[in-house]
Formats: sequence, C-alpha cells, structure tokens
Amino acid sequence: MQFLLYLSDFMIPMVMFLIVGYGILMKVDIFDAFICGARDGIKMVFELMPTLIGLLMAIGIMRASGALELIAQLLAPFTSYLHFPSELMPLSLIKMFSSSASTGLLLDIFKTYGPDSYLGILASLLLSSSETIFYTLSVYFGPIGIKNMRYTLAGCLFATLAGMAASTVIAGFMIK
Repeated sequence: MQFLLYLSDFMIPMVMFLIVGYGILMKVDIFDAFICGARDGIKMVFELMPTLIGLLMAIGIMRASGALELIAQLLAPFTSYLHFPSELMPLSLIKMFSSSASTGLLLDIFKTYGPDSYLGILASLLLSSSETIFYTLSVYFGPIGIKNMRYTLAGCLFATLAGMAASTVIAGFMIK
C-alpha cells in the first residue's frame, strides 16, 4: 500500500516528463504546441460559456421556484411503485444537468436524513453511477456543431435509468 501512495505522488510529474520527452524525441516544438493548445482551449471555453450559463441559470431557477419538489410530488406514485424514494427525484433530475448542483442537493439530503440512512446511501450511489448527460452533450457536441445526435441522448437516458435501478437494488442490499 505504501508503494501505491509513493507512486501516486510521482504520477503527474512522470506523465509530464514522458510527454515532454516524447516531444523532444519527435522534434516537436513543445512550447508552440502548448501555446496552440491553450489558445484552442480558451476559444472552446468562450464558445461553451453561454450554454453553461444557461444550464446553471435554469437549474437555479428550478431549485429556487420549487419546481423540482413539485415534479417529485407528481412522480411520487410512479416512483413508489418502483420502490424509488420520491425525495431523490430532484437529485436524479439535476444530476443530468449539473454535478455541482447535484452535490449541493446531496449535502441537503445528508443534513436531513443522514449519510448512513437508506436515502443517504442511495443518493451517494445515484451520484456515482450517473453522468451529467446534458452538460456532457453540450460540451462534446456543441463546439463541433453536431445538431443531430441520433441515439446518443436515448442511450444516455437509458444508461442513467439502468444506473438508478442498480443503485436502488444495491442500496437495498446494503441496508439489510
């Protein structure tokens, strides 16, 4: 175990050394390549900024207005049939848009129910078994102009539902 801790301290410097060494061996102007990559990265940030601001504003508005709680109440009969707590529906919905906002909701769940409760464990499993679908799609498809995603969104939503189902089953086993 001590070896892994020692190795992890040197992993990033080793990777940087390997990249620079490979660039030198291939006779690449490393500084120019770095500057070009940084320039492209800054351009991408400016292209993504309106989308990200829109997503974060929409999440803030939904959270402050109580729309998430309303959605949870409306879906409660359906979620109770599936043995999924309706208290976690806002968390599941927000996770598809923003990881940091869903972490805030997770902390609220921890404060209300406790991290070792069924809801706390299930919420933790939900966050670790799902992805920020719409954020990721906007980051990867937005800058290159892909408008027709075909089955990407459907596949992402199906994978998220599968993760939710697996999390519910695993959390049930952990509490028993």
